Amino acid sequence: MITAAILATLVYWFGTAETYFVGWQCLQRPIVMAPLMGLLLGDVHTGIIMGASLEAIFMGISAIGGSVPSDCCSASVIAVAYTILTGSNAETGLAIALPIGTLMSSVNSMLMPFWSALAGYWEKVAATGNMKAFQIQTTLVTLAMMLPGGIIIFLGVGFGVKGLSSALAACPAWVTTGLNASSSMMVAVGFAILCSMIWSGRNACFYFVGFVLAKCLKLDSLQTAIIGAAIAVVLFFINKDIIDLKNKMLKSSTKTGTDGEEDFF
Repeated sequence: MITAAILATLVYWFGTAETYFVGWQCLQRPIVMAPLMGLLLGDVHTGIIMGASLEAIFMGISAIGGSVPSDCCSASVIAVAYTILTGSNAETGLAIALPIGTLMSSVNSMLMPFWSALAGYWEKVAATGNMKAFQIQTTLVTLAMMLPGGIIIFLGVGFGVKGLSSALAACPAWVTTGLNASSSMMVAVGFAILCSMIWSGRNACFYFVGFVLAKCLKLDSLQTAIIGAAIAVVLFFINKDIIDLKNKMLKSSTKTGTDGEEDFF
């Protein structure tokens, strides 16, 4: 468990460091974190399955303005570690992912006022013009910002997985059934949140096309995704041709108007 806890902490730090040091490149998304965690724990198949399911849950959840969404990075790491280390099914791991992510985001929010209080100090350091000292100090503080989350991940995987497994094993069967059902519902809620962000009358038809492909024609997710991608590529080139045609017509009309003015004068 200690070895697994160390690996989980390193994976979590890898995901958070990506945001702090190189900007948001989506490496901390569940579809990356979960397979990586599964690979290090020797069960990449479970990691891929859970990564796809967790990505569907967190796909429509993002930090906009002052909102503090659930931490998908820590949720993915702990959920996959719990599933693999205890041999539980993926549904149970998915059910505990959202509460874990919410807890981690709350911890990060509680520490944010402390880090924000250092803004005045950073302004003074930046005003000195000593870029080397500024970079060294910001790097050290960034590493310190990553430390609390890493400690929680380490303790949660190293000492909390067995306790959580024992607690779930002691629960009645109806509790486990409810967790499995709720995990399936969370995937649907994740897609619903995403659809609410991009829904429009022009896109609505594709939702029903996908429904027919999946339910009536019995196509699986990969086949439906390939058809959807092909439609998207065709629409992209159609729109591109329309834009190019409009630009050519605009240039032509502009040129004609200019020549007329020159001839007149």
